[in-house]
Amino acid sequence: MLMTVLALLAATVSSTNDRAAAIAAFSTVQQVLQHPRCQNCHIPGDAPLQFDAGLPHAMGVVRGPDGKGAPGLPCATCHNVVNPPASYGVHAPPGAPAWRLPPPNQKMVFINLSPAALCATVKNKKTNGGKDWAALIKHVTDDKLVGWGWHPGGTRAPVPIPRAELVAKFKQWAAAGGPCSGDEVARAGAMP
Repeated sequence: MLMTVLALLAATVSSTNDRAAAIAAFSTVQQVLQHPRCQNCHIPGDAPLQFDAGLPHAMGVVRGPDGKGAPGLPCATCHNVVNPPASYGVHAPPGAPAWRLPPPNQKMVFINLSPAALCATVKNKKTNGGKDWAALIKHVTDDKLVGWGWHPGGTRAPVPIPRAELVAKFKQWAAAGGPCSGDEVARAGAMP
């Protein structure tokens, strides 16, 4: 009986420590997702933001029906698949493969969310494009548009946390089941 109680106590302490470490890992994920390179396109409205200050995009650019811009003015009109050479100037439109915003039915908003709300948004399949943990990890690890955040060109500030660190912290958080900090509203987005 005593051994059973001790085993349960040890498991509880280990689980509590794992949860705390996973929540701390998500703090790193949050810093990346709420950096201008990410949140400028993960917006609540339909007009992307630009620059480190998160200013409304020039020329009335909008998300469009599939996240790739308005009919007749797709994102690819100005955004190539790579950043332009420095000789184009610091204000030339940046580029990366498949330049786009999340589609309007799954905006994946990162701006002005608490850690718990961001946590719930990221892991909720209804708001994350139907992605499970494996797909989310693949997205942060391999997606070339995500990778652009570390090589934004011009005078844009890159994401300051190395991508490899983001991936490691994301995996740590996911392996623990994606716990969210104390805010119970986050539990509503729990992924099976």
